[in-house]
Amino acid sequence: MADLQRLWAPWRSTFLSQGKPRRCFFCAAWASRDDRATHVIARSTTVFALLNRYPYNNGHVLVAPARHIGEFGGLASGEWSGMLRLSQELTRRLRRRLRAQGFNLGMNLGRLAGAGVPGHLHLHIVPRWGGDTNFMPIVGQTKVISQSLEELYQVLADRTARRAPRR
Repeated sequence: MADLQRLWAPWRSTFLSQGKPRRCFFCAAWASRDDRATHVIARSTTVFALLNRYPYNNGHVLVAPARHIGEFGGLASGEWSGMLRLSQELTRRLRRRLRAQGFNLGMNLGRLAGAGVPGHLHLHIVPRWGGDTNFMPIVGQTKVISQSLEELYQVLADRTARRAPRR
């Protein structure tokens, strides 16, 4: 019998114990007054971007319309163009601040296509670097993410984004 490999991920216990969320996390993030808590790094009038809490790679960002919509064909032209403009800005920001050398951009439309949140479409921006895929995923079935979400938020957040109200 092969040795049992352990990967400690204590943050998963909160995720697992909460059960299925009652509200779409995109809609909750859009409505929130605390961008730091929801990891929203950029906003416009119709779209916004937030850090992926379960990233494929460091700097993995999600761009979504403010409106809760799951059908690509139902996007208003301003929503789609807003998502593209924000994606362009974010790829520039990721290239400048994280020194990303390339990007994977994509959407999973519908549960069968792999959408984790089929009711609220979103675009994935995944930064890439030479050598970012190494032996760990192959040998250890483990992906190493080199930066915490809090640290990444500090690096990528739009300095004009909404902050939590002062108490």
